[in-house]
Amino acid sequence: MFQSKAVARQYFLSARNARWHADGLLGSAQQVLPDDVRRVALYFSRASEPQTGALIDWLLATDHEVLLPILYADNHLGWGVAPGAADLVPGRLGLSEPPTDLGPEAIATAELVICPALAVARDGVRLGRGGGSYDRALARVSPGTPIWAAVYDAEVVDSLPFDAHDHPVDAALTPNQLIPLRRSADD
Repeated sequence: MFQSKAVARQYFLSARNARWHADGLLGSAQQVLPDDVRRVALYFSRASEPQTGALIDWLLATDHEVLLPILYADNHLGWGVAPGAADLVPGRLGLSEPPTDLGPEAIATAELVICPALAVARDGVRLGRGGGSYDRALARVSPGTPIWAAVYDAEVVDSLPFDAHDHPVDAALTPNQLIPLRRSADD
């Protein structure tokens, strides 16, 4: 379908930018969040990404702990506990971040990871923005911890180009539903 990651990124970014508004993930997440999950690694959305602000607020209001990324100069991610969406501080590249950094290994303490993506394939291939930040972070997630990619329904596709370092995901969380993804046998 797509000749390269660059072509796929351009296609999905253009489609997102053409949207009139970005939908939130709160409703679908409330329906599918496992009862035993207390610590969720998430991200603070921006622009046309599926919106996470209301989800973060709901998680905090229901006694969940939320880890949010902190983008380092080398594009690695540290993690900090979210004090609340209104208490975040400005970070690199216009991102909103928690004020305290627990380091890159903190993601291993999450019981669920919801990461950003531009698209995801039905076999679990995740297309990010190209910096590699999340692929490196996802490699630190504890084995067995579910990893969901936040996308819109139209961004779940049959296939995407991938590289050996790309970290697969288990499901796609959209504003409407959770879509389980097939993982290859060697994952």
